[in-house]
Amino acid sequence: MNPDPLNNPEKVLRDLFGVAVAAADPAKCVPVHLDGLVPDDPKKTGGRIVVVGAGKASAAMARAVEDYWPERELSGLVVTRYGCAVPCDRIEIVEAAHPVPDAAGLRAAERILEIAKDLGPDDLLLCLISGGGSALLSLPGEGLALEDKQAVNTALLRSGATIGDMNCVRKHLSGIKGGRLAAAAAPARVVSLLISDVPGDDPGVIASGPTVPDETTLQDARAIIEKFAIELPDRVSAYLQNPDAETPKPGDAVFETTQTRLVARPLESLEAAAEAANELGLHTIILGDALEGEARDVARDQAALARASTELPCLLLSGGELTVTIKGDGRGGPNTEFLLALATALDGAETIHAIACDTDGIDGSEDNAGAVIGPETVARAKAAGLDLVGMLENNDAYSFFEALDDLVVCGPTLTNVNDFRAILVLR
Repeated sequence: MNPDPLNNPEKVLRDLFGVAVAAADPAKCVPVHLDGLVPDDPKKTGGRIVVVGAGKASAAMARAVEDYWPERELSGLVVTRYGCAVPCDRIEIVEAAHPVPDAAGLRAAERILEIAKDLGPDDLLLCLISGGGSALLSLPGEGLALEDKQAVNTALLRSGATIGDMNCVRKHLSGIKGGRLAAAAAPARVVSLLISDVPGDDPGVIASGPTVPDETTLQDARAIIEKFAIELPDRVSAYLQNPDAETPKPGDAVFETTQTRLVARPLESLEAAAEAANELGLHTIILGDALEGEARDVARDQAALARASTELPCLLLSGGELTVTIKGDGRGGPNTEFLLALATALDGAETIHAIACDTDGIDGSEDNAGAVIGPETVARAKAAGLDLVGMLENNDAYSFFEALDDLVVCGPTLTNVNDFRAILVLR
């Protein structure tokens, strides 16, 4: 007789996280969207096929493109996060900083923009975009400096602003995002393949929408700055008042030859995990793939749902992108903060286990994807002299789970479909 897999709840949760990540593997989800983009006969292609991109998954996406078109003449440049590079033969891969941009990202963005400007109406610009691309395409608008972008980016990251709010501001301070890359490439044909890491899968939010029309405005960006009381450098304040800094809008002629395809979405990864969980006999509920809000607030709500579960054993799955308003000086990201708040709220409740991880393998800016908790977490923490409430208030969830050896460390996954949270309630 095979042993009951539910006898090892932590392994079940880690395996389900692996299933969710695998569902968004660029090697799996990119090729199906390349079929038919160009004539089968390379001699009939016409113009050039040029590949550019940005994001934590973009290098792996570039590798998938090269593998799909082994005989094609390809060129181009893709920028990804340090540690996320994948060797390519025809497409240049550059690494840069995330989440706060650096000079390497600026130089890559400048080169990508020049590549786009050099294209003609017979050329194809294939854009590979995934989460993280907004920080990696760090080309400031005219008159702004990299230091301005870094200051605003850092303040937004600490403010608790949603990804949509942050990217609204970012695109209005950019020389390449918010549709400006597509504008530079016009009249070339532009096809964008996107891996979504944002609630709602809005192409205008993914990596700040470099190739799609921008429905937000300068006024929206100014309102966000005011809402979160962000202190701006003087030239940034002036820039946001300049009408010339507005982004291209829906209906602009520069988008007449553009096409956008979503190749992987958070919901698909949650559904893959749910299917695997169902095969284990779990009653699975997907709470949503687009949850937002403060990590600790969402944790309290989900703790209540877990306690109230009646059809057991069950699994509560959720995705989205939670935020953390940083008030302490500890270490951690939204997934570990969620779990620390969840453990505090559950207070050792029997039979409840949970995992929360970022599908890109990096929770915030640390080296872990997330962590796990179980019924013994609170007792083990107290035995180790850890102050749950105090460490939560200090935003020090990383140190908490590091001390318990409960971090999930897998390294960069080379994809990114947002956060994965699973709460397992056993009999």
